[in-house]
This record gives sequence, structure tokens and C-alpha cells, in this order.
Amino acid sequence: EYLGKKLGGREMKFASLYILTTPAIVLVGTGIAMALPGERAGMLNSGAHGFSEVLYAFTSAANNNGSAFGGLTVNTDWYDTAFGLCMVLGRFLPMVFVLALAGSLAQQQPVPATPGTLPTHKPLFVGLLSGVVLIVVGLTYFPALALGPIAEGLSS
Repeated sequence: EYLGKKLGGREMKFASLYILTTPAIVLVGTGIAMALPGERAGMLNSGAHGFSEVLYAFTSAANNNGSAFGGLTVNTDWYDTAFGLCMVLGRFLPMVFVLALAGSLAQQQPVPATPGTLPTHKPLFVGLLSGVVLIVVGLTYFPALALGPIAEGLSS
């Protein structure tokens, strides 16, 4: 229960899709760019630093900024198209999932609090929410960070 509404499977799916949309866009875009030899040639630096350049560029595009490191040549048709798609999908897909979640909750009738209700103003809720956020972000981005910025930092 949250704010007097029951959270079921439908609401959890919308919340999960919202949370995972941006990381999926970033990681899929970076993976495709690393798989294409012509796009790897756009990196000024090879190895971990080059990977970091591409990862940052896709992260920036998916989060609606669109900047890139100076060492990455992104003025190509492929990168322009890929970053444009990342910006559009990164901006509008999360909106769709949040609106679907809001619509699903709006359709429900309020339910009274029960002994099984987790109050959102207590330290337990804050701790559980913080733990879930750290775990989801860690599991999503740590592998890519280990291949790029962390590997670069350890190698120099």
C-alpha cells in the first residue's frame, strides 16, 4: 500500500519499466557503438578511456543533455541518429510509464490502513527505499563503470 492505494503487479511493472528505461537506453546504445568497428574508430583514445567517452556520451544523451567528451568524434550520421533516438526515448518513455502508473493508481479506490501497511514517514521506509535505490543503480551501472572509469583509474 502507498498513499492509501494498493500496489499490485501492474503498478510494479510500470515502476520497474520507468526505473530501467534510461539505463537500458544508455547500455544498449553504448554496447551497439562498441560492437561497430566504424563507431569505435570515432574514439580518440582506445581502451578504458575510449569506452568512458562513449558511455558518457550515451548517458548524457539519454538524460537529455547531449554533451560528449572532446576526444569522441560524434559528428557522424550514426552518432547523430543514435543520440537523437536516445534523447527522444530517454525523455518520453519514462513519461509514458509514469503517466500509466498514475492512471493505474487513480483508478483505484482508497483503502484503509491495515497492520500490514508500511508507513512512509518512518526510518524503516527510508532505509528500504535507500537500499533498493543503491542496489538497483549499483547493479545497473557498476559493470559499465568497472570497464571504463574504474579500469582507467586503476591503470594509471
